Amino acid sequence: MPTKAKAKNDLNRGFEPYKEVKGEEYMSDPMRAHFTNILEKWKLELMQEVDRTVHHMQDEAANFPDPADRASQEEEFSLELRARDRERKLIKKIDQTLQLIEDNDYGWCDSCGVEIGIRRLEARPTATLCIDCKTLAEIKEKQIGS
Repeated sequence: MPTKAKAKNDLNRGFEPYKEVKGEEYMSDPMRAHFTNILEKWKLELMQEVDRTVHHMQDEAANFPDPADRASQEEEFSLELRARDRERKLIKKIDQTLQLIEDNDYGWCDSCGVEIGIRRLEARPTATLCIDCKTLAEIKEKQIGS
């Protein structure tokens, strides 16, 4: 069972939460640098996972004579490839977010224009909606059923 410290570390991916300076402007240079660092580390972790998958699939690839063994291996590879596809999409989203930081457009809600908030961005660095707009979007999604 994970300890509280371990769980907290997993939650924030091993970075120190940003400590705001009194009177500091939202999305100042140090804040943007903080999020750039988080996103670049996250992207590196995802890319390393892709490399591990490729090596695993190359090492484990075998032509089993038993159809059940072959099917099990194919299912395992299929699941891994699906996970890597999700990560590939996430890497693309991280790249888009890094571009937003570079363009000084990061940290503002795409829907209403208010600050998304540092803690929300630390929890979900690729967030583009403030918590209120995200909650409304989820409610609408449930009502529509899509």
